[in-house]
Amino acid sequence: MTFSGFSKSDFEVFSIDGLENRMDALITHIRPKLDALGEHFAQTLSVMTGQEIFAHVAKHARRKVNPPNDTWVAFANNSRGYKMLPHFQIGLWGSHVFIWFAMIYEAPRKTEYGKIFQSNVNQIFHDIPKDFVWSIDHMKPDVLKHAELSKEELVDMFVRLQTIKKAEILCGYQISREEAIEMSGQQLIDQIQRVFTQVLPLYKLVQ
Repeated sequence: MTFSGFSKSDFEVFSIDGLENRMDALITHIRPKLDALGEHFAQTLSVMTGQEIFAHVAKHARRKVNPPNDTWVAFANNSRGYKMLPHFQIGLWGSHVFIWFAMIYEAPRKTEYGKIFQSNVNQIFHDIPKDFVWSIDHMKPDVLKHAELSKEELVDMFVRLQTIKKAEILCGYQISREEAIEMSGQQLIDQIQRVFTQVLPLYKLVQ
């Protein structure tokens, strides 16, 4: 399956009213593209990590009333799920594409992982590119720019991961809707590859 890139109509799916209508459009327009990205990057990440990596396309099955504001494909070294593990994500909000290394609140070893990140903060602070961003809540589009963070603020985020049950940490890159629409499928794949290469050390720290 070839990934053709994202179109204006893909992003407009998130402005469709009603759960059923939005899900129908999401399944028709966006999910085949996430499937294609899943197929490609499951293989790529398996090589990069040295582990067998599986793609998990969001199904939004638990939603009964509110339509999803974003959708994604996640990658983890478990065929049954990803939320409990450090993982990678590619997805869309109505405003942008996101590419993440992610550790969300379901991960049971977050305290341990937060300590590892804290002890490697100098390297992380130095190695993450300035145009990358961080998030502490995967349910919201808000991000913190790496270029604007101090080392102390990064430590605070890693300590939060250790001490707050619902804490999360995501690091990666965003591509605006306008920019993404102009990019070919191959250009997007190349950019995603670049991001995964840059965040791979974070993943390897917690393996």
